[in-house]
Amino acid sequence: MHTKQNVSHPDPVYKKITIKTSDGATIQGKINLTSQARVSELFTKSDSPFIVLVDAVLREGQGKVLVINKEHIVWVEPEED
Repeated sequence: MHTKQNVSHPDPVYKKITIKTSDGATIQGKINLTSQARVSELFTKSDSPFIVLVDAVLREGQGKVLVINKEHIVWVEPEED
């Protein structure tokens, strides 16, 4: 007999950022920082080659979910709280 464990997941903590990609696109959106305390740690301490941006706004529309390859990011600017 299998029992389900009640696994508690921390609530997402979103931070607004702006990203400039190598093709010249500027994208605004939010990243989930649940496991990282700072935006920079998402890039320096995470082994994943991708970041997920939610509520993204770019020239093709808004409210999108984007998975962006870190190798194509030129710079990231966190929005001040």
